[in-house]
Amino acid sequence: MQRYILVTGGTKGIGRAVAELFAKEGFHIITCSRNENDLQKLKLEIEQAYTFSKVLYQEADLSDRKSLEKFIKYVQDLNVQVDVVVNNSGLFISGKITEEDDEALPFMINTNLYSAYYISKAFAKQMIKRRSGHIFNLCSTASITPYINGGSYCISKYALYGMTKVLREETKEHNVKVTAILPGATLTASWEGVDLPAERFMKSEDVASAIWGAYNMSANSVVEEILIRPQLGDI
Repeated sequence: MQRYILVTGGTKGIGRAVAELFAKEGFHIITCSRNENDLQKLKLEIEQAYTFSKVLYQEADLSDRKSLEKFIKYVQDLNVQVDVVVNNSGLFISGKITEEDDEALPFMINTNLYSAYYISKAFAKQMIKRRSGHIFNLCSTASITPYINGGSYCISKYALYGMTKVLREETKEHNVKVTAILPGATLTASWEGVDLPAERFMKSEDVASAIWGAYNMSANSVVEEILIRPQLGDI
């Protein structure tokens, strides 16, 4: 039986690690990114490394509602059963609430919350009908721990965490699983230029492994949330 995972922002960081791990385990990958070249490169590399796995993609900016809707329609028009959704796309802009640009909050809400909201809404309906499926939302330690210069990023991640909890309550009686992933500092593009050794950060592959482990629980159990921090704590 062919299995499909939809992972947004699948070309880099945690999204890329998730795509690679699930491809290794026999899944076909559906993904998006703002960069067409990155998507082409991902498709080539994964399909060469894991010859069973197909990579289906569309260039999309999930902070833009029309682009988001176009991507959802693209996936729906594939007419395949999406078994797993990983809402990974997100954006971090540092700043204090009292000092950041007025557009920081709507921009990060659009990217970090609304994209996950509309994608979850679209595919949870299918999962409920067939009584199977798993949705993972990439929250953050910023979803539970406020910090200076976190500003609108913390707000958006708090909101995503809350949405995930509500979705879990709505879908549990339908056999659909929902998991919040709360990773700490992970060595991705968001931390480029920071003068810290790589060993101080978590690896994207570790987050992907946690998602895979939660997915493989029996039907009787669900991991509602996974909190992962660097060994030495938050940065």
